Amino acid sequence: MHHFAYRRGASNRSVGYASVLHAEEVDLATLADKVGTPFYCYSTATLERHYAVFADAFADMPGTLVCYSVKANSNLGVLATLARQGSGMDIVSEGELRRAREVGVAPENIVFSGVGKTQAEMALALDAGIFAFNVESEPELHALSEVAAARGATARIAFRVNPDVDAKTHHKIATGKAENKFGVPFAEAQALYRLAHELPGIEASGVHMHIGSQITELDPFRNAFALLNELVRTLRAAGFAIDFVNLGGGLGVPYRSDQPAPPLPADYARLVHEAVGDLGVRLLFEPGRMIAGNAGILISRVLYVKRGASKTFTIVDAAMNDLMRPTLYEAYHEILPVAEPAPGTPVAITDVVGPVCETGDYLALARALPELHAGDLISVMTAGAYGAALASEYNSRPLAPEVLVNGSQYCVTRARPTYDDMLAVERLPDWL
Repeated sequence: MHHFAYRRGASNRSVGYASVLHAEEVDLATLADKVGTPFYCYSTATLERHYAVFADAFADMPGTLVCYSVKANSNLGVLATLARQGSGMDIVSEGELRRAREVGVAPENIVFSGVGKTQAEMALALDAGIFAFNVESEPELHALSEVAAARGATARIAFRVNPDVDAKTHHKIATGKAENKFGVPFAEAQALYRLAHELPGIEASGVHMHIGSQITELDPFRNAFALLNELVRTLRAAGFAIDFVNLGGGLGVPYRSDQPAPPLPADYARLVHEAVGDLGVRLLFEPGRMIAGNAGILISRVLYVKRGASKTFTIVDAAMNDLMRPTLYEAYHEILPVAEPAPGTPVAITDVVGPVCETGDYLALARALPELHAGDLISVMTAGAYGAALASEYNSRPLAPEVLVNGSQYCVTRARPTYDDMLAVERLPDWL
């Protein structure tokens, strides 16, 4: 569910039949005139609802810590909204740690993931007092021990264990197969816990498992969590005190209305109860897309409609540098006209493409859409996760601004840089 819907707005009161897409109570056509296009728009009500639905599913399991995955959408307005709901944060870099702390997330509600933590990042996180590190290799373990021991600190860790389970998702976002770079092999886990027990500055008291993103079936989770349960029991039998389990994230969101919806958080929670509820551990989760995905959209304006020899191209001012997912993952995003089409509006098959000089620069291919014209606005739906976070200035295009809506209020939480801003961060060498 999200809070983007057609309703009468200030921009169309003179038109008898038409409605305009709104973000909560904000007219998106009017907002586009004020902010300029393209821009991202996030809904506070949707963020709050999605967080609450997930957290409430585990309300009967005391101590559960929901750590929003910052990499999905690291906008400070989004992070602050979730922090006010009591969310912890899952981070993968120093920058994300600084963002989490900037919006007031308590260190004890932060976990540090990722395969390539630097020793400087480890030191900063130790000094901050974060809850735990998810360790992904033996070399990382030794580096963390060295940093912690030098500071007279203790790093609480969970090894990220790779169960070699097929998450049945896109191959570029699967993380739990043996050929993926993430985690330590399941068969080596017990030996690594023994090593961790011997090293200074390390407290190995958790187990972490994350098998991928945009998972739309429960069976991959069921298979992975069965292995995790087995591992926790084996470790405890060997004398290791395992008191928390991090089950990662990965629960999918609906990107298209013509396909079955992914499992609900309540369904997922029932599976978690069945799979690990008997372990008596504190549960941690790292949802990202599930909270932010449907809470954001990308608004773009049609520049031209180009009729080629074999197809029609709707050229818009948003491009692959603004929303990389269609190009990177062949991802599908529903597209809605911001002005609701009148009854009987002709439908055309079109490629929705951007101005970037790449054949792969598209938002949709062979899409049936109400006939569009230059100047029309479109909304690319479910763009709140891995949208702005993956954006770049390719072709020297300014990053799209990000806007957070709350009821009838809105705030440009990240402004569009000027060209002078973009040039100012570079310098010419002395010899030029």
